[in-house]
Amino acid sequence: MDKKRTILVADDDQSIRAMLRDLLTGEGWEVREAKTGTEVLRAVADEDNQPDLVIMDVRMPQPDGLEVLRRMSDLDNPPGVIVMTGFGTSQIAIEAMKSGAYDYLTKPFAIDDVLLTIQRYFEHSDLVNEVKLQRKQSKTDPSERIVGRSPAMLQVFKTVGKVADSDWTVLVTGETGTGKELVAEVIHENSSRRRGPLVKVNCAALPETLLESELFGHEKGSFTSAVAQRKGRFELAHGGTIFLDEIGEITLGMQKKLLRVLQEKEFERVGGTETVKVNVRVIAATNKDLSREVAEGRFREDLYYRLNVITIDMPPLRERGDDIILLTEHFLDKHRFSPGAPPARISEEAMARLVAHDWPGNVRELEHTIQRAVVLSRGKVITPEHLVLTPSIDEAAGRPEERRLSEATEALARGLTFAEAVAEFERELVAEAVRRANGDEAAAAAALGIDLATLRARLAPAPAGASGR
Repeated sequence: MDKKRTILVADDDQSIRAMLRDLLTGEGWEVREAKTGTEVLRAVADEDNQPDLVIMDVRMPQPDGLEVLRRMSDLDNPPGVIVMTGFGTSQIAIEAMKSGAYDYLTKPFAIDDVLLTIQRYFEHSDLVNEVKLQRKQSKTDPSERIVGRSPAMLQVFKTVGKVADSDWTVLVTGETGTGKELVAEVIHENSSRRRGPLVKVNCAALPETLLESELFGHEKGSFTSAVAQRKGRFELAHGGTIFLDEIGEITLGMQKKLLRVLQEKEFERVGGTETVKVNVRVIAATNKDLSREVAEGRFREDLYYRLNVITIDMPPLRERGDDIILLTEHFLDKHRFSPGAPPARISEEAMARLVAHDWPGNVRELEHTIQRAVVLSRGKVITPEHLVLTPSIDEAAGRPEERRLSEATEALARGLTFAEAVAEFERELVAEAVRRANGDEAAAAAALGIDLATLRARLAPAPAGASGR
């Protein structure tokens, strides 16, 4: 423990200050005291002698703790704050957290709770400072967005490094959610075409007639709604890269037209006769086995070989070992409960559950799971109860009714009462609404048809000691 760290204990009750001073001094921290809000503000404003942490009663005089928190938010680098509240003043604690407090302690509090909360704060503080230092010392590198050190991912990195600064066509394969689009972005950003556009097309999202117009453009009057000439994605990508996602979904007719573009670098717009020439690099992606599609007559062999100049196979997350741990840490840092908040932490039990899961949705599923867990845990410590994991393909075969049955079975296995299970579902529903509203709780409440107070009450963690927890 770092004995040089200083904790400011602020309370107008001298007995509380004395008790905490003796406790914290015995643990090796330097302790200072304050009796009023004015003394706290004076202490935190002293940049040369600022405390590392403030433990403060919210009902202090001149001004109170909530006002102190609001004024501290104007400082460039305020210390962390743990507030103390009386029993039954949860609304004040919520307001304090919204005003920037790290955590709160309810009086009367247990010694172990005090020490554990302080320890957690300093661990968060160390991690935040380390991340800031790393970001300051390192230059921005797009490839750093791909996280992993498993042998399969190291092979991906090697291949990307070899092919990025070339004009070779690249085929990225792998299951849904493995990061194929991200690989395409990194290849483009590390290529000689990086100053040109990266144009993306989801080939599975459009029927053949609309996809042809989307790729190659159309002339005025070529069909009913063609009121003007429109350039297609290939023209828009001139001088850059075009990313054709879900290439295995296009029809044989479109495959023939696409083959000509890859071979000749030219095409005609829909309804036109003028030949348009383009200088475009092609990166395609699919979650299908194109060699099998060729064998079964659903994909042209000549187009397959034209696309398959360089293949990058993205491994499923279940085969990436410790990458689950690395990715979890990455997403905890990326998805913070609020701007400027430290990353949430995760318990050993929760991490073990993540590592044991087979991740049918791969990295995308893991990221969404962490996002939801951060909201459910209010940015604090993520425990197994905050993890909502989808059943594997073998477990549920993608059928919603079996997925619901699996969730109900899990609730029963955890010993939840009916009321607790309903409350957990409500928390998840509200958390998802907040996520979709980009963190805007008022908008989420409006979307759900409830008031803001109800939404916040549903987001509150389950009370300690609930059965099955």
